[in-house]
Amino acid sequence: MKTIKTLLFFVTLLVSNVMLGQSKEEMIKEWQRAKAYTQEYLDAMPAEKYDLKPTPEMRSFAQQMLHFTDANYAFASAASGEKSPVGMGESEKATDQSKANVTKLVNASYDFVINAIGKMSDASFKETVKMFGRFEMSKGTALNKCFEHQTHHRGQTTVYIRLAGVKPPQEKLF
Repeated sequence: MKTIKTLLFFVTLLVSNVMLGQSKEEMIKEWQRAKAYTQEYLDAMPAEKYDLKPTPEMRSFAQQMLHFTDANYAFASAASGEKSPVGMGESEKATDQSKANVTKLVNASYDFVINAIGKMSDASFKETVKMFGRFEMSKGTALNKCFEHQTHHRGQTTVYIRLAGVKPPQEKLF
């Protein structure tokens, strides 16, 4: 058991160092790819299905997209020091959750993240930030957590698209 814990520790350390070793240009390129891939998801879902919920207690497709939109602003603002133009949770509470408005709001959040990263120096990714008043991490880690979060929620919407009777976009790993 101790050997497994030790191995997991070193694997985690290695992965963290690789992720933190990502340059600003590489990070921007990945966010641009994520934006393009998310656009394919937004385009794939029929406009009349943006309110689709797999079960009543779950978020709708629009709410899933707007949930990570809010997180994009929150994480990028905290990591970069750029003031978010959107209040915490404001996007998900938007009364207009039409395809056109959701697409506009989601893309604006990606633009905010990409522009915020562009203003940071490579050295600043190693600086420490406290996320949500309790999680201390490097700014690079905070941005990677943000990337992980949007990937997670976009991935969840694959099921929504299938439930709408549409084929989801092909994987866009590169």
